[in-house]
Amino acid sequence: MRLKKTKSVKSKPINHYSGITLSQSYEPERPPFYGGLFLLPHHRCHPSELSLFSQARQLSQSLKCLLYPRLWFILKRETNKQPRRTVTLEDWKIGVFTSVDAGLGVDLNVANELGIPTIQIHAPHQGNRTQETADEILARLSQFGISVTAVFGGFEGESYANIPTVVNTVGLMPLETRNSRLAEMKEISDFAKMIGCDVIALHLGFVPHEKQDPGYAEILSVTQELCDYAKDNGQALHLETGQETAPALLEFIADSQRDNLFVNFDPANMILYGAGNPIEAVSLLGDKIRSVHCKDAKWAANPGEEWGEETMLGDGEVGMDDYLRALQSIGYRGPLTIEREIPQEPARQKEEIGHAVQLLNRLKKEIL
Repeated sequence: MRLKKTKSVKSKPINHYSGITLSQSYEPERPPFYGGLFLLPHHRCHPSELSLFSQARQLSQSLKCLLYPRLWFILKRETNKQPRRTVTLEDWKIGVFTSVDAGLGVDLNVANELGIPTIQIHAPHQGNRTQETADEILARLSQFGISVTAVFGGFEGESYANIPTVVNTVGLMPLETRNSRLAEMKEISDFAKMIGCDVIALHLGFVPHEKQDPGYAEILSVTQELCDYAKDNGQALHLETGQETAPALLEFIADSQRDNLFVNFDPANMILYGAGNPIEAVSLLGDKIRSVHCKDAKWAANPGEEWGEETMLGDGEVGMDDYLRALQSIGYRGPLTIEREIPQEPARQKEEIGHAVQLLNRLKKEIL
């Protein structure tokens, strides 16, 4: 989704990640430390003698973490995760974010000219979400040999001018537009079904940090309703990263109690919003990541207060090699979807996407 580019600011390589991680550091003079808790004495051991999996299980069984729901959720995930799948070159198909008549992605012709086999597509304008439009898109995709992996929702009136404006205008959070936008996302789900796509996605907006905030229960209810509608259409709902930290997003997904709610992970958005270290976030979100963007950015001087700077893939501070290795480590096998939304400069947009294709193909061969 569109994040407005701002004036270049000299960035600092910092770790702004505010979530909870399970440290494996060991200090002989005290028990291992985990996000604010110490292991009980009878669990004290060197990490080389006890895997992270076992440490998490023992800690969760002994303390139960009743007063620490977020840590309890993370530990539960560590103990219940499924074995990771081997990733092959055939798994990581290259993709690109595209648009038909709305949004800031590239035209389908560009994807075809660059030989890109998969796309995410921004939903057409509301009046064009018809069977006729769906048939036209399907005909072009069939001609090009391209498959759609997700249909993204976006709304009139959204603005990414600055972070406060995002809070007030983006996604399903703004109260004054919530009902109409929820209805529109249901229309987008129907359109996605017309073109045979089993994933819809969007920026949900800034979810309140405190569960006691009435807005938290309200947006949770809206998300559950959209998940249920999508499920009836045989679809999953993917929430794009950016506004929330990885632990907060995990907790929100758990609270939804919906088995078709997942994450579209965008590493650059984590940096642009100051929401956390993207590599650490990949590891924490794990198998909740079901689709990804390949986009790069540099940190702002004051992360979380002002925008970072979006860059060409490989020129920012995500670290694409580290990013792909993190995706490999969690067993992610889906497309690598390039996002470079500068349609006002179509020649540059195509050139930089072509560069991204070459970079990703090279890294795939090195890593896999």
